[in-house]
Amino acid sequence: MSQDNVSARDIVRSIPGIVRRFPAIAKGYYYYSVKNEKKELTLGVLVERNAEKYPSRPAIAYEDRSISWSEFNNWANRIANFLLAQGLVKGDAIAVFLENRPELLAVVAGAAKIGVSCAMLNTSQKGKVLEHSVNLIKPRMVVVGEELIEPFDAVRDDLQTRHGTPFLYLADANTQSMFGDAPEGYVNMAEKVSAYSGTNPVLSNPPRMGDTAIYLFTSGTTGLPKAAPGSHRKFVKAYGGFGLMSLAMEPEDVLYCTLPLYHGTALLVCWGSVLAGGSSIALRRKFSASAFWDDVRRYKATTFGYVGELCRYLLNQPASEQDRNHNLTKMIGNGLRPSIWKEFKQRFGIETVAELYASSEGNIGFSNFFNMDNTVGFSTAPYKLVKFHEGTRDPIRNKKGYMETVRKGEPGLLIGEITKKWSFEGYTQKDATEKSILRDAFKKGDAWFNTGDVLKEIGCGHLQFVDRMGDTFRWKGENVSTTEVENILDGSGMVEEAIVYGVEIPKTNGKAGMVTLVPQSNGSEFDINKLFAYLKENLPAYAIPVFVRVTKAIEKTGTFKYRKVDIQKAGYSLGKTGEEVYARLPRTDGYTKLDKKLVSEIDDGKVSF
Repeated sequence: MSQDNVSARDIVRSIPGIVRRFPAIAKGYYYYSVKNEKKELTLGVLVERNAEKYPSRPAIAYEDRSISWSEFNNWANRIANFLLAQGLVKGDAIAVFLENRPELLAVVAGAAKIGVSCAMLNTSQKGKVLEHSVNLIKPRMVVVGEELIEPFDAVRDDLQTRHGTPFLYLADANTQSMFGDAPEGYVNMAEKVSAYSGTNPVLSNPPRMGDTAIYLFTSGTTGLPKAAPGSHRKFVKAYGGFGLMSLAMEPEDVLYCTLPLYHGTALLVCWGSVLAGGSSIALRRKFSASAFWDDVRRYKATTFGYVGELCRYLLNQPASEQDRNHNLTKMIGNGLRPSIWKEFKQRFGIETVAELYASSEGNIGFSNFFNMDNTVGFSTAPYKLVKFHEGTRDPIRNKKGYMETVRKGEPGLLIGEITKKWSFEGYTQKDATEKSILRDAFKKGDAWFNTGDVLKEIGCGHLQFVDRMGDTFRWKGENVSTTEVENILDGSGMVEEAIVYGVEIPKTNGKAGMVTLVPQSNGSEFDINKLFAYLKENLPAYAIPVFVRVTKAIEKTGTFKYRKVDIQKAGYSLGKTGEEVYARLPRTDGYTKLDKKLVSEIDDGKVSF
């Protein structure tokens, strides 16, 4: 198959693999297609089924811990019964601020059993951004891990919670047996939970498939993070579509996950796939390229969850005779670049790349069901690729006010039709939800979800990802909102104007953040590293601009709009009189002024961002 084409012959070649997976595909399609929102098919039910069917098989592996499905279900039940005793009821929400460890999954499963949803806070957030995210949900309680006490304490007094004792503490230890001492102002959750029953809760009004199970936070397209509700149905669709149809997961499978569990790719896709097979998920706190293959061998992993950047980091490791000394045959995730796709498969002996395209809040998803190279696969959801204004996420409308589709092979803005079957769950903020909906696109009264992403068709209904447009860009596996970063910059008191955007760096995935700014003209000299210290306090590491262009004025159009496309094209290049460009170089704690030599090294891919 060529890099940019899927042919009928390629589809035919994939048929033997489809035939082998047929039982899993048939079962998966049932779960993927379930429509009854009131059905008692929920995350909690999926966990309970595995505990009944595979009680002694491992559900979670983490460091030196192994937790069976029966143990995990009992743990989740104790958490569920504890939350009930705290007065929480179906429809309530709690916030979860934990790094990757078994406690996070136990809390989510326990809450799900009684219809309490979990807001999955991004563990990189701090300051104003963290405060905003919690207050979007106004949770009854917040579960905080010892590893995140410091950033949480910094905002605790400004949070809007709805419980007499809202802050629950979990020690950074095996809290099934070690409780630790909770700091002042916190309830020791593990100690309290241990006193409750491990039997499945029996409820008069149990949760249903259409109820909200989780909230995932997305940068969206403008402003601070938005909270996207995810129903139990999303777990069920991942269970069927990814776990069974794409991966044909079995009880013997182990999925190694280093992706953060506050992300949909890890929580919904990876864990949903594990649930489908009665398999085991092996967790690591944070990704490490140097430890990756040792962990894979240690856990006897057969599958792993990825984003494109992770794969590039692994390829950048020195080649070794051990590169194929493992049990991995499958991988699932998103963002694997065509430029490294085949190289990655061949070097590490991977047979199945279940590349997917989806978003936390969206109503449309694609899956590489046929195991083709260089494609996000196809979708059964109704969608179009439409013409758009370059550099924006805005579709072009013709003289009649309607949108126009692009020709086959041309990049187009992906939009998904909103129907009863393909509903758009949107955000907690109604105005943010409405901004993502395109109305009267092809006829009066229709409605479409604007993904903000550009893709192209490469044959047989298969699409290839091209770029993320508009006011977000993707860096280090995270979506970064330009407006969010601009708002933080505005609050520094150090800049008069600032425009944030993403720029490409050779031999990296995604786009690195860059800001062009005009310093405050208050007579004092602009201190670039004072600004860096401020950004470090108020932004996640991945959202801090990698490049800063300091200038005296930012060019605008006649209608006072920034010429963002022109600014973006200039990237981190030098040459304009009176301007200075700085970069946050790897393993440095501040900005370094660029010169021609440094720019050349970056252009040549010699600087490993």
